[in-house]
Amino acid sequence: MKIVGIYSFNGGAEAVQKKYAEELEEIKRILASVDAKKHKTKRSKEKTMRGKVLYSPRSLNKAISDDFLKLGWQKQRVYCDYPTQYYSEEYAPPPISKGAFREMDFIKNKLGVEVQFGKYSFMVYNVCAKMTIFHNMGFIDTGIEIVPVKELAEDMSSGVSYFEQFVWDLEQRGVSDIDIPVLILGVTP
Repeated sequence: MKIVGIYSFNGGAEAVQKKYAEELEEIKRILASVDAKKHKTKRSKEKTMRGKVLYSPRSLNKAISDDFLKLGWQKQRVYCDYPTQYYSEEYAPPPISKGAFREMDFIKNKLGVEVQFGKYSFMVYNVCAKMTIFHNMGFIDTGIEIVPVKELAEDMSSGVSYFEQFVWDLEQRGVSDIDIPVLILGVTP
């Protein structure tokens, strides 16, 4: 895979270059080592493209993940104790399931990385919520979000978002005082 899109959200490119140049080079090598064509294995069951062979997000994620883990990147899981004191007195909630968690795909030296080949809402959540949460908990101070560009997304299941759409939305949203620096990388086969 190759990186063909680079967007700096809240000074993300500058922060990564200044503090995480070595980690960025590792990420570039990891992505370059993935032969995306080997992961075009998912046969679509969708009405609009029934039978078409698509890129498998699960397979791409596994290939990328394996390489991150070999280089000492760690997954970070945080268990959630959800509050119950905000329910009205008349409401008796069912028991909240134990074991709920949030997870950052990869962390090394306080640089958090998320790989997202899924729905649009997950991209926004990763950058505008999850990375802030993991920053507030002291795990990361800067992030990188790896997403497909439109060319790749068109050969994936419908509803997969892409770099161009994501950048437009971030530019229209603007930066909040709680946002951390994030470098958005758009990839293609």
